Amino acid sequence: MDAQHYLLLTPGPLTTTATVKQAMLYDWCTWDEDYNQLVQAVRKKLVRLAVSDAESYTAVLMQGSGTFTVEAAIGTVLGPDDQLLVCANGAYGQRIARIASILNIPFQVYDVPEYEPLNAEKLQAILEKEKGITHVAAVHCETTTGLLNPIKEIAAVAKRMGKVMIVDAMSSFGGIEIEMERWQVDFLISSANKCIQGVPGFGFVIAKRSELEKCKENARSLSLDLYDQWNTMEKHGGKWRFTSPTHAVHAFYQALLELEDEGGVLARQQRYARNQQLLVERMEELGFLPFIDRRYHSPIITSFLYPSEHFSFENFYQMLKRQGFVIYPGKVSQSATFRIGNIGDVHEKDIILLTEAIQKGVFIQ
Repeated sequence: MDAQHYLLLTPGPLTTTATVKQAMLYDWCTWDEDYNQLVQAVRKKLVRLAVSDAESYTAVLMQGSGTFTVEAAIGTVLGPDDQLLVCANGAYGQRIARIASILNIPFQVYDVPEYEPLNAEKLQAILEKEKGITHVAAVHCETTTGLLNPIKEIAAVAKRMGKVMIVDAMSSFGGIEIEMERWQVDFLISSANKCIQGVPGFGFVIAKRSELEKCKENARSLSLDLYDQWNTMEKHGGKWRFTSPTHAVHAFYQALLELEDEGGVLARQQRYARNQQLLVERMEELGFLPFIDRRYHSPIITSFLYPSEHFSFENFYQMLKRQGFVIYPGKVSQSATFRIGNIGDVHEKDIILLTEAIQKGVFIQ
């Protein structure tokens, strides 16, 4: 198979810069002090992206995909007597519920249609009724649709009711400004290959230190023990318990430097927002309508409805792939959709080229 470079218009893995790719040309030893210092630098930079009070928060890196890290967090943060409320308006909220089910963690689901955001007042009503709930989990950007949930309002209710707040910010952290302290988020989960624009290989949790310290011996898994991973990194200067994805970590460090060079999270959010707005405008001109209301769109990814019952996504996908673009199939349960991402090393010129390719090829579907 030819090694062809595609523009990945997906929610991650995504298109990375040449310099991030070049960072993976070097080999690192997991026990080496220079490598462990790199890990420590990554951890510090992550905390500074999320909070101003760096002493009260910490970061822990975890091998595997984003879901591995979500499972590590859910399986470690909740103790044997705790109960979870999962706020779900898409596939990734439902995945948290599935994790809780498999781990035998008592849980309930606050279920919302995929086209609607979570509602703080409804959450409060549930928490007032269900006194046994100790933790609340919600997805910030629901990648099923691209919908952005009002996490600040959701977390405010959870904390007012004395709950621990867990946020899956997999598709938003680094691409949308998040203030963990002000939003009262206790645990925030994301991944290397999303808005920070690294490559796949690990996820991470940014945690309120006082809450993470309570999680010792909670874990329901050896390899996904978030507390033990953090404790090892703290005591041994950035060392991982088991073999770490060294090349991905170095690439991630380079990606963090490039995020700073771009002007930080706000500058990146503005670029992503311009991409998304331009994409929607041009797609609507071509007859492709977004699945959710514009008010709820994130700048991360957009779900589009099939333009007709005769539309073939497979043909559409292959047509774009031949021209160098890779998009994503839909994940909405109730409607036929496909998704186009706006994140990664993607710019307005790329959106224009994509929609020009669609305009040329859409009539042959």
